[in-house]
Order: sequence, then C-alpha cells, then structure tokens
Amino acid sequence: MDILDRIVIDKYKEVTLRKSLIPISQLEQSILFERQTMSLSQNLRKSNTGIIAEHKRRSPSKAVINQSFNVFDVAKGYEEAKVSGMSVLTDAKYFGGALDDLLTARASCNLPLLRKEFIIDDYQIIEAKAYGADVILLIAAILTREEIKQFSELAKSLNLDVLLEVHNEAELNKSIMPSIDMLGVNNRNLKTFEVSLETSKSLSTLIPNDFVKVSESGISSVAAIKELKLYGYQGFLIGENFMKTDNAGESAKQFIKDLEL
Repeated sequence: MDILDRIVIDKYKEVTLRKSLIPISQLEQSILFERQTMSLSQNLRKSNTGIIAEHKRRSPSKAVINQSFNVFDVAKGYEEAKVSGMSVLTDAKYFGGALDDLLTARASCNLPLLRKEFIIDDYQIIEAKAYGADVILLIAAILTREEIKQFSELAKSLNLDVLLEVHNEAELNKSIMPSIDMLGVNNRNLKTFEVSLETSKSLSTLIPNDFVKVSESGISSVAAIKELKLYGYQGFLIGENFMKTDNAGESAKQFIKDLEL
C-alpha cells in the first residue's frame, strides 16, 4: 500500500469522526458560510505571475519543512507579496495542518484561499466553505468520475472555485467537465514522490483552453515558470520553496519581483 492509499484510509476515519462531532447544520450556521467568495481562477487569468503560495509545515516526502512560522504572518506576507492566492494545508496527520489554519488565514488576508485537502466526502466541502475557503482541491487519483462530478457541482453551488489535480492522461480524461475551473498537473508522483516538470509539459496540450492550467510541485525557480508559461500555464503552486526560508512572505515577494523582470 502506498502513502496515498494510507492517507485516504485515515481520511475516511477522520471525516466519520468529524461528522459525528459537528453536524452539517452547525457548519452552515458559520458566519463565514454567507461571505462572498473570491475567484482564484479569475485572479490567475488576470495575473502576470500566477503564484499560488502555500502554507505547509511538513509533508510525507520531506518530513518537517517549517514548524516555526505562524499562519497569520505567512498569510499577511503572501498578501504583501501580491500572490494570486494562498493554499492552506488542513490535513493534520501527514502535513501538520489544521482547519483552524484556514480560519487564521481568512482573518489575516484578503486573498482567495484554497483548502488543500484530500476530499472524499461532501462534508469536507461544506466544511471548507464554513471555515472561509474560496477554492477546494479535488484529487483525481483518489476519486471516481462520478465523485468528481458530485463534489465539483456541490462546490459550484456554494460559489467555490474547483481546482482538479491530475498526474497522468487517464486521470485527466475522467476529470474534464464544466464544473471544474482549474486543472492542476501535479509534477510529483504521489506514489514514488519523484518530481518532474515534464509531467506538466506533456499533459498541457491535452487540457482544453476553457480551463485555467495550473502546475503544482517541484517549482523552485523563475526559469521553470517562464518555461511552463510557454505551455499555457497561468497558475503555479509553490509551497516548500517559500516555507523553507526564514520569511515566507519576503521570499515570495522577491520571487515575484524576479519573475516580473
């Protein structure tokens, strides 16, 4: 069994527990449930840089990346750096994240927020909305076509943007539907953790232009982004590169300056 399988098994247990503690009716009463969401996909279409900066404490592939930053400072720093959006990891067991990180980020910046999570149930989408997210991530590798349709249509009914992540052509083919806003290509193989930008390049021509193309993982240089832009990518998800520095916001600001040169 690979890491992704283990994460999904644990996620089913976690969501079952959460549902028993906080009913959907309670989530729907959250003050944030009624807020006007912001569109990450529209931001990316208008942006010259397209950076989606991530808050990420650790990962199964890299162990600890940075435990010392607080979300408030990171979110404020990313906003000052003028990123297009912020990704907040909410998985606790494998990534050291929390739903409260989403709340803190929402209180400290005015950026579109992506709930970065392994979504396997409608409940998590309602939860994302209740905790201030503007965008959800769906991972094709762990979902059927029917689930992708069900989850993305629920997200759209809540005015949430949908970023659908794929790793190969088969996943892409089952994921193309009108309820998706952005198609993300993860350059990291979630089974082996190897990273290659060739994944983004090879899949780029297969993604219809109706979708905003996003490249994820393993992007650590301005040169890589300039190259990926030639393949039609408008969004670039960067986590580790900023989080492993002393100041994530300053690091993002410098990166964006270099990119605009």
